[in-house]
Amino acid sequence: MSAEPRLPAHLEVGALIRRAGAEGGFASVLQKGERDAGTILVVLTERGTNARVYERLPQPDGHRAWTLARRENPEIRGELDEWLTRRGSQDPDLWIVELDIANGERFIGIT
Repeated sequence: MSAEPRLPAHLEVGALIRRAGAEGGFASVLQKGERDAGTILVVLTERGTNARVYERLPQPDGHRAWTLARRENPEIRGELDEWLTRRGSQDPDLWIVELDIANGERFIGIT
């Protein structure tokens, strides 16, 4: 089976940022990756807390699905930031985008 066509990463990131802003949230690019084919990590927070990191990963059927990659442990400050820094240094093509808005999963199609 062939993989589904991909929207260029910079366009997808821009759309996420515009949509979050239009709905009263805050969004920022924490790391800018490869313009067209970079992987995107989305960090979702609610007023700066309860951080969850999602990554769209290939599935056995060829489609890509958003998967929870990491969740903030509020008892260990800085652990998630360190993890994001490591991921970013391992993959220069990686985009890391933070959306600070209630129920952020809806922006990536997870309800």
